This record gives sequence, C-alpha cells and structure tokens, in this order.
Amino acid sequence: MKNILIALACIVALSSTAQKGYWQQHVTYKMEIDFDVTKHQYKGKQELVYTNNSSDTLRKVYFHLYFNAFQPGSMMDVRSRTIEDPDGRVLDRISKLKPDEIGYNKVTLLKQDGKEVKFTERETMLIVDLDKPLLPGKKTKLNMEWDAQVPLQIRRCGRHNAEGIDYSMTQWYPKLVEYDLDGWNLTPYVGREFHGVWGDFDVKITIDSSYVLGGTGYLQNTQQIGHGYQDQSKPVKRPAGNKLTWHFLAPQVHDFAWAADPDYVHDQYKVNEKLTLHFFYQKDSLEENWKRLQPMTAEAFRFINERFGEYPYQQYSVLQGGDGGMEYPMATLISGRGSFGGLISVTVHEALHSWYQGLLATNEAKYEWMDEGFTNYAQSIVLNHLFNRNPLNPHAGSYKSYLSVVKAGTQEPLSTHADHYKLNRVYGVNAYSKGAIFLHQLSYIIGEDKLAEGLKCYYYEWRYKHPTPTDFKRVMERVSGIELDWYFEHWVGTVNTIDYAIEEVQPQEGKTQITLKRIGDMPMPVDLYVVDKKGNAFLYYIPMEIMYASKQSDIFKGKRIDKTPWPWVFTEYVFTIDLPLDEIESIEIDASERMADIDRANNVYPFLKEKIKFEER
Repeated sequence: MKNILIALACIVALSSTAQKGYWQQHVTYKMEIDFDVTKHQYKGKQELVYTNNSSDTLRKVYFHLYFNAFQPGSMMDVRSRTIEDPDGRVLDRISKLKPDEIGYNKVTLLKQDGKEVKFTERETMLIVDLDKPLLPGKKTKLNMEWDAQVPLQIRRCGRHNAEGIDYSMTQWYPKLVEYDLDGWNLTPYVGREFHGVWGDFDVKITIDSSYVLGGTGYLQNTQQIGHGYQDQSKPVKRPAGNKLTWHFLAPQVHDFAWAADPDYVHDQYKVNEKLTLHFFYQKDSLEENWKRLQPMTAEAFRFINERFGEYPYQQYSVLQGGDGGMEYPMATLISGRGSFGGLISVTVHEALHSWYQGLLATNEAKYEWMDEGFTNYAQSIVLNHLFNRNPLNPHAGSYKSYLSVVKAGTQEPLSTHADHYKLNRVYGVNAYSKGAIFLHQLSYIIGEDKLAEGLKCYYYEWRYKHPTPTDFKRVMERVSGIELDWYFEHWVGTVNTIDYAIEEVQPQEGKTQITLKRIGDMPMPVDLYVVDKKGNAFLYYIPMEIMYASKQSDIFKGKRIDKTPWPWVFTEYVFTIDLPLDEIESIEIDASERMADIDRANNVYPFLKEKIKFEER
C-alpha cells in the first residue's frame, strides 16, 4: 500500500513536470531462430514494426550487429590491444580467433513494407536506406533475414565459456538503434554499454531437444517443453524429431537475452504470488550454493520492492553463463562457481539492474554512472540487509576506490562517454564507485529520507523510459525543495574535489569562535558536529547560498542549530557557538562520512598530529 501511495503521488506530480513533452520510439520484434548446435550457427528471420513517435522524418534506420565485434582487427580487438590497462577477459584473444571461432551477423535480406531496400554493413553497425521516409507518428514494417555464428565466449556473449556453459546468447540479434532527442545513438560496439528501443518481443528458438533454455520473456509452450517449466507430475509432450521450438513473449523490454545448455538444472522459487524466480545452473557448479542462493534472492527482491519500488514483471531468471555478471531485461547471466558470498553479491547487483537499467533505461554509453553507480549504491544497502550488517558508511569501499583515483591523478569527469576513457580502471571507478557516492553524498545534501523518497518517485515516474541526469535532478529538486544544479555541474561535469578544514578554534568571551575553510574547488554544505564533555551532541548546519533552501531533516537526531548560508565564492566561514572552548570534547565536519572529502584529517578538532586514512576509519 505504501508503494502504491508513493506511486500515485509521483504520478500526480508528474503532470506538472517537463515530461509533458517527452517522447520515445517503439518497436515490436517477431523472430524465428533455427539453431545448429553442431556448427554453432543459426539462421534468423525477423519481422520488426517500428513506430516513429518523434517529430522528425526518418530516411534511414540503423541496426547493431554486435557479434561482428568478435573478429580479428575489429574495433573491440584493437581497443583491447592498445589501451594501457586492457580488460583481462579480452586482452588479445579476439585477434587469435579462427574462422570457425569468430562471431558474425550477416544480413542477407531486408525489406521495408514488402520492398527490398539497400543496406550497408559497417562492422558492428548496419545502415539501412529506407524506400519510403518514415513520417512522424507513422509505422513501418521491416522484414530481415540473417545468418549468424556464435563466437567463442570472450566478453559477455558466446559459446563454451570458462564454466562449460554452451551458449550465452546476449547481443545476439540485429538490434534496432535508438533514436531520441540526441538523434541516432550510433555507438559501435567496442566492449562497453548498451542502449535500446522499448518494445515487445515474440521469439521462437528452434534448437536441439537436449538443450534447456532460460532468459528474457515468458515461455508460452511450457507443456511441450517441460525441463522444469511445467508441473513435473504431468507427462511432457514433445514433438517427433531432434529439435524443439521454445516460444517466448517479452512485453515492454528493450532487449532480449537467453542462455542454453544441455546440463542445466532448472529450479523455481516463488517470491510471492506475483513473482517467480528461475535458476539455471550446472549441477557440478557448487549446487549447495545455488540452493542457498534461492531464498536469499527471494528476500532480496522483497526488500528491493519495498525500498526502491515494485518489480513489475512476473518472473526473473538467474542463469549461469557469460563471464562474470551482466544484466538483461528479466534475466542475468552470472558466473556460478565462486564462493557463496560472491554468488549472492553478483546476483543482487545484477537483479538491481532490473530497476536501474532494465526499467530505468538510461543511455549507458553516456550515463553509465546512473546505471552502475545507482545499482552499486543499492547493492550495498541490500547486502547489509541480507547479512544484518549496519556499518557507519555502507559505501566506504566506493569512497576508497574514488580516493585512489584522485591520489593517482587519473580522474576523468563522469560525463565522459563510456567508450572514451583513457583507462579501464578510471571507467570502473567512475561508473561504479563515483556513481554510488553521487547518491550517498546526495543524502548528505538533501537528507536521507528525501533521497529515499526521491528514488522511489524517480523510479515510478521514469520506468519504461530513458531518463537523463537532468530528469533525475528535477525529481530530486522537487522532492527536496533544494536547487541542485551546482552539484551536478561539479560532481558530474568536472573532476573538482572536496576538501573542507577546521582552520581555527579559539575562545571568545566565554564562547568559541570557529573558522572553517574551503580548500577544494567543489563547494558543499557543511554539517559541523560538536560534542561537549558531558556527551551532548550538537549539529551546526551551514547550507550553501546557491541551494536556496536547507535540508529539513537527516540522520542526526540531536539538537540542530541552523547558520546563515555560505556563499561559495568565500573560502572561509567564521561563526561563534555558545559553548566555552574548555567544555568542548570534539568538533568534526561531516561525522557521517558521506561527503567525499579527500583529506579528512583536517575535518577534526582537536587537531590531529597524524593524518587519518579514510579507509581505516
């Protein structure tokens, strides 16, 4: 009921926001796949109906051909062999693929509304010249046929991964490129992130009958298939021959992924009456861990539903496959032979992507921190719930990673395109760690309760869409009443760092005068905690002038004294508190440790003789 009320409140608020002018494209896919497991190849047919909801006339359309990246000399291959710190899973492996090991999507026929059209292949992109321009508000039907070969598993997709899973079928079909306010998102595949058109999938996969399949979508012919999908007390009716056709429907998703292996064990576990979890794994893959994983995953979904918003689909599948963990609508592929702690951690992380990528489908290539970072933030909270932990800073690991990049002098702005980072290390820190800090630090600015409320409103307002940082900012400004332009400008658009110091503390006529100093280039409000020698705690709250408001409440429950706002152009702020200096036990800037201050040693009075390392606090 609480989630329903929040959702309704957000919808009412939505009517007065900039979403009135929002639009997005729509697509429906109907696919028929005939798979040859002896050659690791398949033939595909695709009927695609594309709706142009923009105000633009489209004369071309584009498709992603992801499998083509797994060929010697591809952009992904060259990038991996030339970047200073290559992904250890890729290295030079693509350059060594043999002709029967490479991946490819080869389009052999393409028609628009029954008439053949011209198309040009540019490695992982297909350029299609429409026979008739697609006008605003109109639809067109594109019929495609293609041949494909599944590459040896190197990154995310492929065959015969390190754990012996036969097929990890992700980024496997010609996928329509998204067209939005920025135009066509023509990002070639060099190993990073994805963006897709919202739509509906109707997929039929015909494959050797010994294989078990799982992934995106609802299986339509469960009685025919069996393999743990239907009531095991009833006989399985299978057609004659050595192949089966698996028929999946997936409504309101922006991608479709699946995995297949003849040795899959398939378990089901109910979260509630609305949601069933599916687990696909090999029996020799630490089966005990996979059994323990199931109730923990169910509890994770229950907690996430309450904390971050309701999961709207009726199922979610956890599949052993891929090369670590990668999220897709209604499913994830994960490695399955590690420790139980690692297994539950990656499962929680990938499941949370159902919220921050599967449903809040930001353009990962441009705003990867809104996907990985928000997921990383929520992951720490969920894991602490599952394991009954309550650390001072649940995201301390993210702060440690961020500070290591600052110290190394290799920072790049969060606004950097995911493919354009100079170092893989910096991409990872930005996407996962600095993105998580973005949210935890935002709770310091607007208050913990307002952040939680804002995250739910953001979810209910923007799911099934493609929100941008500005969309998120406007939700948080509306919920908190605080202007946040400055925060996004500094934390997202620059590599400016935060460093505040207690510059001077001195007695003044029975009171205490405190001088604070801003050393870093990024301004922040200041929570100054003062504890007297009787153990009483006080919060002196100093907002920034450019916030044009103050946070109303937060995690501190003692006496709060509001001070006048601090204009960011002033590097010092001097004020007096009523306590005599000899009655003060300690003074500290941001005792909650949510502000990513790069030097916490100067945050504390009495002044320390030695610097405190943040990660040791």
